Amino acid sequence: MTEAKPAGRWSIEQRLEFIEFRLFWEGTIRRIDIRRKFSVSLQQASIDINKYRDLAPDNLFYDASDKRYYAAKGFKPLFHKPNPGRYLAQLRAITEDVISEEETMIGSLPDCDVLPIPARTVSASKLRKILQAIRTQQSIMVEYQSMNDARPEPLWRTITPHAIASDGLRWHARAYCHLEERFKDFIISRCLRIGKVGDSHPINREDADWNCFFDVILAPNPALGVAQQRTIEIDYGMKDGSCTVRVRRALLYYFDKRMRLDVSAKHDRPKETPLIVKNRKDYDAALSGSVT
Repeated sequence: MTEAKPAGRWSIEQRLEFIEFRLFWEGTIRRIDIRRKFSVSLQQASIDINKYRDLAPDNLFYDASDKRYYAAKGFKPLFHKPNPGRYLAQLRAITEDVISEEETMIGSLPDCDVLPIPARTVSASKLRKILQAIRTQQSIMVEYQSMNDARPEPLWRTITPHAIASDGLRWHARAYCHLEERFKDFIISRCLRIGKVGDSHPINREDADWNCFFDVILAPNPALGVAQQRTIEIDYGMKDGSCTVRVRRALLYYFDKRMRLDVSAKHDRPKETPLIVKNRKDYDAALSGSVT
C-alpha cells in the first residue's frame, strides 16, 4: 500500500481537485476522505471543504444525517477536468494490480474486471539497460530471439535503441539494427541477454518511419445498417461520418492488425469488422513503406 504524502507536500489546489473528483465521479465526499488521502487533520479537511464551498457554492450540499457532502444537480467542475479515458485507465490499472487504489483519487471502486491476456515478460534489468542506451544514445549488444525462419536460433547483434513503443500487447524497442543496417522493432521480452554498451550513435532523427505520421481516416462499414453505422459513429466520436487517427508510420502495421483493418474487405460479417479506411489507397501505400 502506498503511504499518503505529508500534508506539506500537497497543495490546496490538489486537495480541491480531489474534492471535485470525488463529487463528480462518486457524487459524495467526506472529511475523512481528505484526511486519509492527504494525511491532514480533520480540521484542515473542514477548511478545505469550506474553501471549496466558497469558490463553488452551487456544487455541493451537506446532508447532516449522512454526515457527508453530495454533488448538487447544477454541479460544474472548476478544478477537475473530467477525463473518462484517464479514469478508466486507472480503473484498469487497479484491476490488473499495476497500481493500488491509494495511488489514485478513486474511493469507491465499481465491480470491475479486465479480459486477462497472457503478459509478455519484461525484465526490469533489461528494460533499464535499454532506457539507459536511449538516454545516452549508445549502442548495446543484444542476444535476440527472432521469429525469422532464416535465423531460428538466438543471435547476438548490435542495436542502437532510440524509443520504446507498445502495440497494445507487447512492448518494443525501436532501434537501428547494425546487422541489417536499418531501423526495426525489437520485442523486449525476446531480448534474452543484453551485453556491453558500445559507441554513441545519435541516429534517431534518421528513422523516417518513426518520425513521420499518417492520418488514417476511419468510417463505419457501409455494409452495416443505417442505425448500426450511426452507432459506430457514436462509439468513435465521429463527425460527418468519419474520424481521423494520427499514427506513426512505424506503428501503422500494428494498428492495422489491432483494428482488424487487414481483414475488413475480406470478411463477410460486417458486424465483426465495423470500420473501414476511407483513404485506403494512401493507407496501403504507407503500409507497404511508400513515403506519402
